[in-house]
Amino acid sequence: MTSVRQVQVTFDCAEPERVARFWCEVLGYELHSTGVVCSDPTGVGPRLYFQRVPEGKVAKNRVHLDVRVATGLVGEERLAALEAECARLVPLGAVRGQLLLADEDNESCLNMQDVEGNEFCLD
Repeated sequence: MTSVRQVQVTFDCAEPERVARFWCEVLGYELHSTGVVCSDPTGVGPRLYFQRVPEGKVAKNRVHLDVRVATGLVGEERLAALEAECARLVPLGAVRGQLLLADEDNESCLNMQDVEGNEFCLD
């Protein structure tokens, strides 16, 4: 049986270069010379590829990225970390969504959208 060694996350988008630059800023990734590929400079995270498609986004993403900015934090400290990252991302073109407060099963997270409306979470 063959095992998967690498994963690439592909985004369909209208403006691949713009979306790629956004995600490089969010994740601290490096933009390749093609302008449509981002990679983790440490080699740990998945490669991101942005491909132009003719159709626009019409529904909620079935898969999304969780940007892990508050790992291990709880309560007010977690909320502060989520809000700080949100404040950094909004000037880059992100759109703030709903803050989901902690419950019995999940810690707090903040829904966001990237520059083309793709949903992601600050977690």
